[in-house]
Parts: sequence; C-alpha cells; structure tokens
Amino acid sequence: MQQKCVQCSKKAAISLPYGPHSFCKEHFLHFFEKKVRKTIRENRLVQGREKLVVACSGGKDSCTTLYLINKIFSRSNPVEALLIDEGIPKYRDKALDIAKENCKAWGVPFKCVSFKEEFGFTMVDVMRKTGPKKNIGSTCAFCGVLRRKLMNKYARKMKAGKLATGHNMDDEAQSVLMNVCEADLQRFARLGPASGIVKSGGFVPRIKPLWLCPEIEVIAFAKYSGIKHYDKQCCPFKWQAKRNDFRGILNHLEASYPGTMFSILRFLQQTKPLVAKEKARDFKLNNCLSCGEPTSGKVCTACKQVELIKKK
Repeated sequence: MQQKCVQCSKKAAISLPYGPHSFCKEHFLHFFEKKVRKTIRENRLVQGREKLVVACSGGKDSCTTLYLINKIFSRSNPVEALLIDEGIPKYRDKALDIAKENCKAWGVPFKCVSFKEEFGFTMVDVMRKTGPKKNIGSTCAFCGVLRRKLMNKYARKMKAGKLATGHNMDDEAQSVLMNVCEADLQRFARLGPASGIVKSGGFVPRIKPLWLCPEIEVIAFAKYSGIKHYDKQCCPFKWQAKRNDFRGILNHLEASYPGTMFSILRFLQQTKPLVAKEKARDFKLNNCLSCGEPTSGKVCTACKQVELIKKK
C-alpha cells in the first residue's frame, strides 16, 4: 500500500524506518530543517553574532551543513567556508570543485588550504609510507589528525567563533562505540553536538548541526534540495579505516532494531556531563613546542606524524 505524507494527503516521497514518519518532498524538507534548527537552539551551538566557518569537503554532509548554516544565519552572522585539499587526485580535487561551485552560488566566501603547501606532502605520499604493512598506523589515522590541525589553525586565522562540521548521527554513533570499545574516556568526553571538555583560546569550538540527522535523511535532503555534492566514489584509502567495522555493526543493529543509533546518542548525552567533569580535572592544554598549536602533550600528534612521514 502506498504511504501518504503524515502532514498532508500527498504521496510520500520518503518513509523513515522509525516512527510514523512518511513525508512528501516539501514536508520532509521542513521536517529536516526544523530538526537542525532545534539541535542548534537546544544546544546553544551559535551565540550572538559570532562568525561561523563551515569545514566543507564537497560531500553530502558538509555541503548540506554549509547550505543550512548559510540559510539560517547569513543575515545575522558572517558565514565562510574552509576547504582542505589533502592531495588525492580524481577524488578530493573533484569534490572541492563542487564545494567551490556551491560557495559561489550561495555567496559564501571560502578559503582553500592544502596538505602540500602546509606539510610538504600529500595524502598519496602518506599512503606510500603508511598502512597495515608499514607498522606506523593506517593512512586514515594520519589524514584525520592532519585535517583537524588545519581546520583549527585556519578557522582561528579566519576569526571563527565556531567551526561547523558535517558529522551526522551515523558518524557520531560510530565514534561513541569506537571510544567505548577502546576505553578512551578522554575522547568519549569530547563528543557531542558541541565538541570538547575545556575552553581554550587556541581551540575554535566545533559544532555539529547534523548531530541528530541519520545519514539516510542527509542523502534525501541533499537530493530534494538540489544541493550539488560529490558522490561518485569513496576515498580510495577508506578501506584501511577501523571505522568501517563499526559502521557495519551499527548498520546491522539499526536495520534490526530501528532507533539504535538515536539511543546511543542519548546514552552519550546522559553520561558525558559526568565523564567530562572528571576528565577535565586531569586535562591540561599546552602549546606545541614545534608549531604552537594547543595540545595535551609537549608536541602535538600532528607534528609527530609530519616528522615521522618526512623521516620515512
């Protein structure tokens, strides 16, 4: 039997696997945007007229985040985009072309920085020196650390009050499970719609407007809103990521027990205040002796990785 929109009598364009949620195109767009606005409001992700910088890779999540942040705040807050080029031919270059196209179409100023200019090598160079057989960690582990360093460094240079990322519900649930399985309470405490456990002038606070949006909804919103994004292929180094296993486990659980990921995020919300309070006592930030960026050690992980790659 054909599902009908719960808000009107039109034929449903999408039926979500949890609750009585079948929507026509128009009402789904309203439902999704309303949820993002609620996430921002209830978690106080944006305050006053602070500048908002969105980390945009050209994929569906970051382009959707940029689209909504610009739509909601462009009249009250300065909005800009930060694009990072890891140097992966026929993948990141194509994705960033779309990101730039969106920025120009939406009137969003953007800044693009590259691994090559910043570190002296690309992720292709890193891939050749890392991986399961090289005993110095996966390529993805290097990429994530180096990307986060550039995101914070340049968001600060751009005088951002907040740095918005495109992490969706699936991403966050995977991170919760990974940190639980690794008994990493320090990283666990940093999760949530607003990342971090302590405030520091060197760190630009990160926010996740899509925190309560399952990936399937982000895909539908991008499609029905006509948001251009790169979806031709995954990162060619993605197969090395440990996250793949956790993604498969959670997708299986979500298919069998709809709402599992939502429950995981509620678990995080209930436990984070207690864990963050305890971990904040032992958490001290220093300035990296090499680059000056904030770190909990003497030298930040990114600088250690850069030195390791150059030695290799």
